[in-house]
Amino acid sequence: MNPDVFTQYRDKILANCTQVISGKDEVIFLLLVAFTCGGHVLIEDVPGTGKTMLLRAFAKTVGGTFKRVQFTPDLLPSDLTGITFYDQKQNDFTFRHGPLFANMVLADEINRATPRTQSALLEAMGERQITVDGTTYTLDEPFMVMATQNPLESYGTLPLPEAQTDRFFMRLSMGYMERAQEREIIARENAADIIGKLQQIVTAQETQQVRTAYRNIHVSGEVHDYIMDIIEATRTESHFIAGASTRGGIALYRAVQACAAYNGRDYAIPEDVQHIAPYALAHRLGIGNGIKQADALSALDAIINKITVPLERV
Repeated sequence: MNPDVFTQYRDKILANCTQVISGKDEVIFLLLVAFTCGGHVLIEDVPGTGKTMLLRAFAKTVGGTFKRVQFTPDLLPSDLTGITFYDQKQNDFTFRHGPLFANMVLADEINRATPRTQSALLEAMGERQITVDGTTYTLDEPFMVMATQNPLESYGTLPLPEAQTDRFFMRLSMGYMERAQEREIIARENAADIIGKLQQIVTAQETQQVRTAYRNIHVSGEVHDYIMDIIEATRTESHFIAGASTRGGIALYRAVQACAAYNGRDYAIPEDVQHIAPYALAHRLGIGNGIKQADALSALDAIINKITVPLERV
């Protein structure tokens, strides 16, 4: 494996997306890691921080078909999956594809829809297929759900089911920009106009190559055990009702491989695990009603800091 393939791919993605979103290279990098691993991303933050703009810019950068769905309380599951209707012209029943039949699906403000509609995403996210009226339809690859979510204390929101939260590969947060960056953003042209000018910057062949080759990154036994130490510690830590699932362990392992590749290495190191673990695991931990998500993240950081880091063998 040539590390330059990954670093060049990374640089092209970052350069294109930063035309829209300034000062968020880390979030773009993590979004790229999730996309490479075939995972889905949930971005949670207060309104107006650029969540939707970032995801739209990323979708245009990597190409493929793109659909955006604004989640509202009256949105139905069939509005996502599609419906079977009687076509009088054909004199037969016809299936009309919903927006989930796209490579990149932006679920905007996902926690404003009812749990029933939120759960309609489960099969698509987990199995890459949709079943309607007893017929199963396979989704095209790459397939990625990019969801935004307002904080749960905002008016008119509903928490995501735990089963669906666990299917998100990572949960990210945008945060506010630095003063100089925000000052520049305020005065420039409309972000929607910039996105309209963006071009696909990587080819489908390049995308397929990195999405396949990252699995060749070597993870030593020591680093593998380090990952398992963190996973097991989340299950015994008193702050959490439930620890990270096996799905979470798989996500962390694969994200560590992709992170190492995009950092120009063909092997993973403990720093890759420390970098990725909070984003891949924090949203999978059962925290109960009395603990805020920020406190859970702090508890996870404390767990990671307590675990002995494997030393590099000379």
